[in-house]
Amino acid sequence: MKTNDLPIGFFDSGVGGISVLREACKILPNENYIYFGDSKNAPYGTRSDNEIKDLTLKAIDFLVNKKVKALVVACNTATSVAINTLRDTYRDLPIVGIEPAVKPAVEFTNSGSIVIMATPMTLKMRKFNELITTYSEGREIIPMPCPGLVEFIEKGIFEGEDLHKFLMNKYKDINIDDVGAVVLGCTHYPFIKKELSKIIDENKIFDGSKGTANQLKHLLEDRHLLNNSSTTGNIEIINSLNDNYLNELCINLLNLNIK
Repeated sequence: MKTNDLPIGFFDSGVGGISVLREACKILPNENYIYFGDSKNAPYGTRSDNEIKDLTLKAIDFLVNKKVKALVVACNTATSVAINTLRDTYRDLPIVGIEPAVKPAVEFTNSGSIVIMATPMTLKMRKFNELITTYSEGREIIPMPCPGLVEFIEKGIFEGEDLHKFLMNKYKDINIDDVGAVVLGCTHYPFIKKELSKIIDENKIFDGSKGTANQLKHLLEDRHLLNNSSTTGNIEIINSLNDNYLNELCINLLNLNIK
């Protein structure tokens, strides 16, 4: 098989990275994809650095053995903790990580605070703080750690009373009228955008999925690795839990009508 025809490997701590894969499929429909979700060890956001790095390296090694031509780390926590190690380990392999969409959120509004919803680990990382320093432009940044939110999505809960109560509790001490934008700093979170938009105007909600997909496209173009096939590519979904429910959930998420 020619290198251009090889699949692109996607990795996340669970089903959340499907939000990034969805965007990649839109702009690169002829590519082949292998998606590996590590739901067995999810969520990563409450684990230690060493645990996250070890789990990420094992997952990426699994994908590399599948003969992929590029890798997308579709997990904010894994990107924050392990992306530099991955690039040092797999020097010849194009690797794309995901970052919270702070820049477009700041550019969207001239006033108001910027709320960043993410896992506790993502918010603790130096990489995140460097991102804030670079793009915040003096705006008030409100980090919002959301332990427990990933578990809703892993269970297939994207809306409803329990989720709404969870989100309302997170925003209880924030003046909604003063919020200029909300950044979804975890790839799981776009799937609860519909419920979140009952609290925050959906036009103010940003995530990094499209930006990451575009970065992947540019990287493949630069390396002359685009698949030239005229037919739609294949998508293989693998999960560490080997659970039919999760595979079906991923397929449903790929087809879910979210903005």
